[in-house]
Amino acid sequence: MAVLSAYGYISKSDFSNILLIGELSLEGEVRPVSGVLPMVYGALSQGISYCILSSENQEEASVVSEMNVIGVKKLREVIDLLEEDMLDNHVYRGQHNGESVWETGADFKEVLGQETARRAAEVAAAGMHNLLLIGPPGSGKSMIAGRMSGILPTMTFEEQMEISQIYSVAGLLSGETPLVRRRPFRSPHHTATQRALIGGGTYPRPGEISLASGGVLFLDELPEFERNTLEVLRQPLEDGWVNVSRLRGSCRYPAHTLLMAAMNPCRCGWYPDRSKCSCTPGQVRRYLGRISRPLLDRIDICTETMPLEYRHLEWKEGDRRCEPESSDIIRRRVEQAQKLQFARYRNESFCHNSDLTPHKIREYCVMSAQAAEYLKDIFQKMEFSARAYHKILKVGRTIADLAGSETIGQEHIAEAVFYRSIDRRYWGEGGAS
Repeated sequence: MAVLSAYGYISKSDFSNILLIGELSLEGEVRPVSGVLPMVYGALSQGISYCILSSENQEEASVVSEMNVIGVKKLREVIDLLEEDMLDNHVYRGQHNGESVWETGADFKEVLGQETARRAAEVAAAGMHNLLLIGPPGSGKSMIAGRMSGILPTMTFEEQMEISQIYSVAGLLSGETPLVRRRPFRSPHHTATQRALIGGGTYPRPGEISLASGGVLFLDELPEFERNTLEVLRQPLEDGWVNVSRLRGSCRYPAHTLLMAAMNPCRCGWYPDRSKCSCTPGQVRRYLGRISRPLLDRIDICTETMPLEYRHLEWKEGDRRCEPESSDIIRRRVEQAQKLQFARYRNESFCHNSDLTPHKIREYCVMSAQAAEYLKDIFQKMEFSARAYHKILKVGRTIADLAGSETIGQEHIAEAVFYRSIDRRYWGEGGAS
């Protein structure tokens, strides 16, 4: 269009208020491109009022309701619209209410037994803490993970826009789904490469950890991932951002995700039950040793899942005595706990307990006298590291929020210590190497 204007084929020469997006074919067709949503969103902040692009991209672009979006198929249409000054007559308005959508098929009430793991999942969701489940095959680890995004709070429109922009750059939006309204749940296979997890490529694209931003990144069979592949997750999990540098430029993608991992305790899956486990002590150590201590240190909560008992399996719908809680009930408690965190950290650059720095822990994690004495005693007996001490306080803060307590009590610290003790049972005090 700039070339046509320069040569005098069209009279309009001022395009300062118009954003033109598309790939032009040799036949004069305007083809769709990826990354439309962040382009339109950015253009609006620059004062641009009109956007002309492929009609296949107009639904995605119309998510930015303040922008006047015009979809076209041919270059000739663009020329006619500008020559006849008919832009306002062809503005497309999509139907986007910005309300979150919840999955109805996967519900926590289908998770039988596993009270400890269910509680750990609730605490993890409330404070956005990373969670590791260890247990034998068939004990419900993947089942719990598949329901985690359903107990996270309702997404605000701002969150939907942020996540949708990531998906737009990745080319994962369409006319049918121009806006991501469900909490993301990403579960890459253990053969995934480093680039698949954190992003990259000649033209850098977001990886799984960015696509899971605002939701859950689930790594099943954690020890089966390549160790170097897992290690690249350490920095994004710590910072909440992924920086991808390539010859053609650098990109920064958000990675504010809840990491959830699941693993068997050994290759056969039955350690430490020696009546079923056929692995030698050396095989168990090597299997667990695939998970490095620095990566384990990024995980706030670690707990076990146990083989189900028959009484759990014979539970019937309507039996109120042992009916598991639904995702809706759990989510209400999680939402209430996060509201307390948003109010507490309203003047900070973060909003979840998992993001607390050591300096901020001193300010916000206030313990009762009994809790402080209890933690001091446990710290000395179990020889916790400083990192473990900080994680116990952060998780304790979340448990107190779930209980509606302003001060962290002894019972809150005791539960947090329990979540830091399970990994010592498998990796020992020296940690895996």
